[in-house]
Amino acid sequence: MLHQQPASTIFILTIDTEEEWQWDGPFPQDNCKVENVQRIPEFQSFCEELGIRPTYFVDYAVAANPFAVKAINQARQNNHCEIGAHLHPWCNPPYFGQTTEAESHVVNLPLPQIKAKLDELMRVLTEQFNTQPRSFRTGRWGIDSKVLTLLADRGFRVDSSVYPFYRNEYFSCEGSPLAPYWPDFSDPLSPGHQRQIMEIPVTAGFNRQDYGFSEKLHRLGETAPMKLLHTIGLLWHSRLLRKIYLSPELNDEQNLCLLVDTAIKRQQRVIHMYLHSSSLIDGATGFFEETNSLSIICQRIRATVEHLQRLTPVEFCTITEACELLNARSAQQAVLT
Repeated sequence: MLHQQPASTIFILTIDTEEEWQWDGPFPQDNCKVENVQRIPEFQSFCEELGIRPTYFVDYAVAANPFAVKAINQARQNNHCEIGAHLHPWCNPPYFGQTTEAESHVVNLPLPQIKAKLDELMRVLTEQFNTQPRSFRTGRWGIDSKVLTLLADRGFRVDSSVYPFYRNEYFSCEGSPLAPYWPDFSDPLSPGHQRQIMEIPVTAGFNRQDYGFSEKLHRLGETAPMKLLHTIGLLWHSRLLRKIYLSPELNDEQNLCLLVDTAIKRQQRVIHMYLHSSSLIDGATGFFEETNSLSIICQRIRATVEHLQRLTPVEFCTITEACELLNARSAQQAVLT
């Protein structure tokens, strides 16, 4: 049997590239503000300095704005990034009335509405960027059979709508794989046999290697009796248990590096960080309330990447490049064994 060197770790950075609005307010439909996108060229230069090849999941509000399109095309000049698709139902025509909280999640829309909105999004992205997107993320996360099948039918190669360990009253991603997988069309949170479209979830986990036990303990802390005792907060501040998402908006470099440590110890070979473009300017959404937000985000990304590089060889990929590389590795492994 032939032997091969251990594979490098793939690092992916995805950016939900979208309008800015106060997230605790109503969903905007017309005349959306996209001032944050003017920071994309500067952010892209930072990424190129580190070797990162980001993927920008672009929504309709951005793609329909000529100034935003110009900024993104400026960032694309060196061909070191990818344009994917991001569907925000509230600002993506055609419209079917005012968007409710439930309807802001793509999975809760009727299939004909999703088809119409997705086709219009693909049209404007293809026209404005002269490229047909091959990667996709739903706005506000979540995936189901009808959405996944629709994406595959339209030629998408990668979905990234799974948000591990998360559930709310509108959808759940609990129980999903943490590493990239080929989802079952009948149950997208489980691996299947199809090879049309790959799911690449964002990296999430805990500051402890035993994710199974950690998740059970965290769920227990979310139950009604434990909530009254502020159990989750106590576990976090005592460092006994922290649930961490690999986003520089949600965590500082210390916690991001903690998650990287446990992921690598668990032999995860894809590290997938994400953020929202709206956090590149100060006070745009009420979500990331830091001053000099772009500088802080870049600082946290740099610290995380440099920490990862001290642990393992790193290969930077856009999300579709990562899909193709993982396919190639799988084929090579099959030959070697």
